[in-house]
This record gives sequence, structure tokens and C-alpha cells, in this order.
Amino acid sequence: MRLWIDADAAPNDVKEVVFRAAKRLELKALLVANQRLYAPPGNPFVEAVRVGGGPDEADRYIAEQAEAGDLAITADIPLAADLVEKGVLVLDHRGEEYTPENVRERLSIRDFMDELRSTGVETGGPSPYGARDKREFASALDRVLTRELNF
Repeated sequence: MRLWIDADAAPNDVKEVVFRAAKRLELKALLVANQRLYAPPGNPFVEAVRVGGGPDEADRYIAEQAEAGDLAITADIPLAADLVEKGVLVLDHRGEEYTPENVRERLSIRDFMDELRSTGVETGGPSPYGARDKREFASALDRVLTRELNF
């Protein structure tokens, strides 16, 4: 199992939680972004991958490289849908697990909200990322890793 982080928009708290899990479980974690990122010093299990410019290059790279049984961390719902279809486990930054049962619904809601915004309706955005979100993400990550690694 490899851990993929869509790092262009991932909160630092999410990255830190994944870095600790990767080191503790000796799993390879890949930070993928179209900007320069650095792997944390002293953690040989984390690698930074810089892809070419463009808004969807990191998503495209993860979609091409991730394999069934890997775990991806992303808030990008179209990417999550593609990954779930390939058998990749997917969590968002707030700890929601995308599954074959819920990812299409989430994609439909996202598309509907995009349509509303394109007509000028203000839909607001996500609430700021906070300590509760970090705890929920850490718990969800632990739950998924425990389940999948049979601990």
C-alpha cells in the first residue's frame, strides 16, 4: 500500500498526520503537487513528487500512478471518483471516506453546486479547517489503515 497526498490543497495538519502514519507503519507516502514541496527530514518513507504546471496535473499523475489497494488523500471529488473506480481507497481532508456507494452522489452534488455558482448564486465554501477536522481525519486514517492492513 502506498499513501498518495494531493498536496496542492492539503492542509499542513493532514500532511503531518500522514507523515507520522507512514513512518510508524513503514508505508511509502507520496506528496504530489505542481509546486516545490519538501519531504520531512528524518522520514525516509515520504517522497515529494513535483509535476508540471497546470491545475489538474497532480490529479492526473495520482490517477495514473495509484493502484488498487493504495490510499489517496484528496478533496478533489472528480479525482476521488476516478480512484474509487480503480479500487483505490480515498479519504478527504476531513475524514470522509469515498466509496463506490457514495462517490457518485458526492460528484453529482459538486456538479450541481458548480452549476449554481455559474449562474451567479453564492453558495459559500467549506468552513475553515480546524482542530476537530484534524482529529476526524486522523481517526478516519487510522480506521482505514487498521482495516486494510489487518492490525
